[in-house]
Amino acid sequence: MSLSGYLRCLQGIIVREMLRFLHQRERFIAALVRPLVWLLVFAAGFRAALGVSIIPPYETYITYEVYITPGLIGMIQLFNGMQSSLSMVYDREMGSMRVLMTSPMPRWFLLTAKLLAGTVVSLVQVYAFLAIAYLFEIEMPPIGYIAVLPALLVSGLMLGALGLLLSTAIRQLENFAGIMNFVIFPMFFLSSALYPIWKIGESSELLRTICELNPFTYAVETIRFALYGQWETTAMVIALATGLSFLVLAIYGYNPARGMVRRSAGPQ
Repeated sequence: MSLSGYLRCLQGIIVREMLRFLHQRERFIAALVRPLVWLLVFAAGFRAALGVSIIPPYETYITYEVYITPGLIGMIQLFNGMQSSLSMVYDREMGSMRVLMTSPMPRWFLLTAKLLAGTVVSLVQVYAFLAIAYLFEIEMPPIGYIAVLPALLVSGLMLGALGLLLSTAIRQLENFAGIMNFVIFPMFFLSSALYPIWKIGESSELLRTICELNPFTYAVETIRFALYGQWETTAMVIALATGLSFLVLAIYGYNPARGMVRRSAGPQ
């Protein structure tokens, strides 16, 4: 298969995912409403409860709304990754996944293309969220809106690969909600999305250790530094390595001869 054939296949999968996303307006609205509620309501409650409007993360003083924005961006990408895994389970049950997997393209390429398509969808959601946040005077440095793009690609691929991996173990759509809640909320709350890790360590060293082991923490930190035009190399490397590990396991899981899909739902 020529390079143009691979690119045409990738383009087709991305266009299919974008069209599916555009036709599901409720999904787009839900992706924005959820973090906006956290941004506008939770932050206000935080200030009312603690009587402060700023917190000292690292070396600067910033508003709490600005501090949690990277965490909420990570939430958008995490939910999008889970939504993508839901579509994989749905496609598998409806049979369209079988059609995709019987194409002449290698299985690993098809799954990677599916992952890239989901990441592109998450980028649209993130920038829409940043635009709305800007209207509420929650602003980032101008360079940050551009510098954050590579970080969003890394975090989106990592969280999408996690969703792809989970889809290999989900047998039916009915089981999806429970597994999603079991994954999303622990990952979100046990990270630096809402509070600095050093602040969590003041309360519990155990929680701090868990946060440091949570891959979502490194996705959030990668985004947080990038929004200020900086690179957190350690966080980005960990997020990228974790994403590649999830992808390799997902590709193995979708192997009809050895993976989880064969044992749980039959060959695709």
